[in-house]
Amino acid sequence: MDIGCQLPMQGPVATRDALVTFARQAEAHGMVSLWVSDHVVFPYTSSGYPGGRFPHPPEKPYLEPVTLLAAAAMCTTTARLGASVFVLGHRHPVLMAKMLTTIDTLSNGRLICGVGVGWWKQEIEILGAPFHARGRQADEMLRVFKELWTSDRPAFNGEFYRFDDIGFAPKPVQKPHPPIWVGGDSVGAFRRVIELGDGWHASGKTPAEMRDRIARLRAAADAAKRPWSSITISLRLALSDDLVRQGTQAVTDLFGEYHRIGLAHLMVDFRRDDLGRMLELLDLVATKVRPAVAA
Repeated sequence: MDIGCQLPMQGPVATRDALVTFARQAEAHGMVSLWVSDHVVFPYTSSGYPGGRFPHPPEKPYLEPVTLLAAAAMCTTTARLGASVFVLGHRHPVLMAKMLTTIDTLSNGRLICGVGVGWWKQEIEILGAPFHARGRQADEMLRVFKELWTSDRPAFNGEFYRFDDIGFAPKPVQKPHPPIWVGGDSVGAFRRVIELGDGWHASGKTPAEMRDRIARLRAAADAAKRPWSSITISLRLALSDDLVRQGTQAVTDLFGEYHRIGLAHLMVDFRRDDLGRMLELLDLVATKVRPAVAA
């Protein structure tokens, strides 16, 4: 099981120095991947957030994730670079396809394209996407990405987007394109994984929940005759202070459960507003927990 972590991007650590310091230290520690999350604006109304109020206040600095990944590409050399997840309705797909192929080029083929449809109605509508049609629009966006990334003379005629006879270069370094990991665990999300994705990127699921969702996804893949071995399983997991206080063994035991389930990738989110604390947690995961899980 590969282990990656979230980059600093919010509050007091939304700075160049914090990004460069953390990214380089994480890579030196052998973290397999570095990740961003996707918000552009924080409306004061946060209807739809699981569990209540959105954890970041609207005035809190939060760096734009595509730009941040491009910066990370230039200060690292080996770690994969991913999004957990890009909300597809936040950006026009032709422009987004160019931004992503630029990151793949600048990183020499290290991009993981995590995508989702989003949940925050106010933010999505501010950015011009139809909230109640966001699933259909997201499917079309992924098809636009693939057309632009793989065709010599891209053309597309859909419900939301249309173009023909255009040039699009450079193509991504990764062939046929960067891996697309789809977030969400609804019926629609699982269909999107099977029809358009290369992997499933879950978020915040307990080991029991992961077993249940993996069984559902596998049943859907079998019904669609999609080879199970062609789908990468990944999870984003928040490393809470409560768990850390229980000790290294408690963290190791939890990670080990996910390893036994068969996850290919675990993205650990230990973002804090203090860079020093983030570096301490990085050291814990990289030098104590990861070797114990591997053993």
